Amino acid sequence: MPDNEQKNRQDASLHLTYNVNGDNFTSAGEASVDVKKALRQLGFSPAFIRRVAIAMYEGEINMVIHAEGGTAEVYVYSDHVEIVLADHGPGIADVELAMQEGYSTAPDNIRALGFGAGMGLPNMKRYTDEMKIDTEIGVGTTITMVVNTDSDKK
Repeated sequence: MPDNEQKNRQDASLHLTYNVNGDNFTSAGEASVDVKKALRQLGFSPAFIRRVAIAMYEGEINMVIHAEGGTAEVYVYSDHVEIVLADHGPGIADVELAMQEGYSTAPDNIRALGFGAGMGLPNMKRYTDEMKIDTEIGVGTTITMVVNTDSDKK
């Protein structure tokens, strides 16, 4: 990470870190609920909180389904939130294909639970202002998302 990103993250008014348990759909989403509560307490708008919560939840679910969990870090600033999701899963073989709505590599047992519809990454992109995917096969994936408070995205 470049030094300026490190410095910027030190300027965050709030930094939250979560461990996302793999294969545990019962606890999936707990981090996004906690972030939602924290943002509400800080006085952010409901529309902004909704966007952050949706992007974060989709990322959590992806880590549970595809990567046996990982970590989620949230940096809160006055004008935006940065979410960094990191896992040590299999990586994404074809990011462009994975970004297509409806494309999924989720196994049938996950689909039977109502997950794996192929909307995770597209929804993460839809509800954020910036999204960067760093992935390496056999090593893992890190997704960094930014949601701006003044965005016109809904």
